[in-house]
Amino acid sequence: MTGQLDRDEELRTRLHEAAGAHEPDRARILARVERGMAGQGQDRPGQHRAARPPLLGWARVAGATAAVAGVLAVGGYAVASAVKDDAPPQRSVTASPAPAPSPDATTSRAPAPPADPTPTAPPEPTAPETPASSGPPTGTGTARPPASGVEDGPLWSDGSVDPHSNEFWAQSNVTLKTGEPLTALTVELRVAQTGGVTSTGAWRSLPEDDFTFTREERDGFLVHRWTLKEGRTVPAGEWMFAGQYNHERGGRDAHGDRYTATATAGSERLSVKGDFAPRDDGA
Repeated sequence: MTGQLDRDEELRTRLHEAAGAHEPDRARILARVERGMAGQGQDRPGQHRAARPPLLGWARVAGATAAVAGVLAVGGYAVASAVKDDAPPQRSVTASPAPAPSPDATTSRAPAPPADPTPTAPPEPTAPETPASSGPPTGTGTARPPASGVEDGPLWSDGSVDPHSNEFWAQSNVTLKTGEPLTALTVELRVAQTGGVTSTGAWRSLPEDDFTFTREERDGFLVHRWTLKEGRTVPAGEWMFAGQYNHERGGRDAHGDRYTATATAGSERLSVKGDFAPRDDGA
């Protein structure tokens, strides 16, 4: 089967070459036709040339020339058409035993190396040591002694009796301001038992679900405690914790009330405390 395809391909190739190389010599053909016409007139000496008008003779010569040229053109077109129609498209590629070049081209070329195989930034072996040397050590080094005032680092506090309190009922407010997020916080409000002090409720400006709340009487105080749950965070800002209670009729002295707050900001332990006496320092 392969041999037959090769012979057919060779025949088509030769026909293509012959059709392309053939150039009919029209001048030679015309001269031959004229000689033939002239010879035909010499074979009849007794016949007068006037019987055949010259115009008719030249018309016959031109007609014969056109016929010959048409035959040659049709013949060339027939050869080219036969070659074109008989040749199956791209059969020579499938019959060729040589492998296709495209797989070799993709496998013979090694992948280009990266433009810069080395990291752009040089290694910094001393980077882990820089924070440890520049900042305070972790662990016991960040723990601070109990605060002696209302401010500790980014944490500020204040205690006050709510102005809406009356002669039977009162509310004590603990206000905290933090410049950094807190990952731990415990606020404790102690209301001294001055007579008839009983809890009527408590609230905070932060989400209720973020805290665990307890209330108890201990050592002559009504104690309210809010503890931030593990995994929750207090964002930077100003927040309030309030305890509400009844007391005996008349004005109540709040100088014996106290509050404390402990917190963690980053790696620092913070602690503040204070009372509910009026402050006139503008803080």
